[in-house]
Amino acid sequence: MATLPNPLRSPAAAGLELPPGTLVDATIDDTWHEPLLWYGDEPASPGTWTALRALGRPVGLLPVLIDGGTRVQWPEDWDLGPARTSYPGDHDAEDVLSEAWEAYAADELDLDRSEADWPGLAPVPAEEGPDAPDAHAAETAGQLTDRDGPMAGVRAGLVPARRSADIPAAIGWSGPLNHENDVARLCAVLRSWEDRFGARVVALGFDTMIVSVSRPPTTTAEAEALAAEHFAFCPDNIQQSTLNTLPAYAEKALLNQEVWAFWWD
Repeated sequence: MATLPNPLRSPAAAGLELPPGTLVDATIDDTWHEPLLWYGDEPASPGTWTALRALGRPVGLLPVLIDGGTRVQWPEDWDLGPARTSYPGDHDAEDVLSEAWEAYAADELDLDRSEADWPGLAPVPAEEGPDAPDAHAAETAGQLTDRDGPMAGVRAGLVPARRSADIPAAIGWSGPLNHENDVARLCAVLRSWEDRFGARVVALGFDTMIVSVSRPPTTTAEAEALAAEHFAFCPDNIQQSTLNTLPAYAEKALLNQEVWAFWWD
């Protein structure tokens, strides 16, 4: 894969006037040869996402909210592993999901034999969403960072990535390590969700991810088909939740839901 120049190597040379912040090159193995991301020193506000996208997109940088969480862990302490991460385009989303489904679903979901086979990818929802994916991502980021929002106090960052789905792989994110040790495989799924559901990665924490969805499922059948993908992508969302069956998860977490949240134990 041909790589684009990383403007974070020399922001000034790329014409970037970044606010005060931190360039992160610390990884679980050693110092990386170039910055993996930049994130601001100050909490993000509702307009920060839009401003950073306008600043970074022309030079190959995409915005993402950075959540330090209750343990106040910022990216320097995230055990980033870019050297251990492959390229999302080298993987097939359905292969990734079907492998995880076949490994875990029968036992963890207590399925009978007729339910244990991989059901296939969920269809594109029949109903189009009202907003374009990037506009909806900006709106979601604004709601999350509002003073009374659920993520007040998070920072905003910029990552050298071609598309939103690749952001976790671009930094070698290790959040799903207990489920999948190569996050690029999950990014292949995120790429598929971009195409089918208008998904965008909006926020990352040490082991959490928030995705905006501009075209969510609007029928029970669509939501239940997608629930199988979510289980294969992040089993803890269902295994360690009160929504611990696929129908319950589909109804409460997916049907008409324009934000998806993931957490890996």
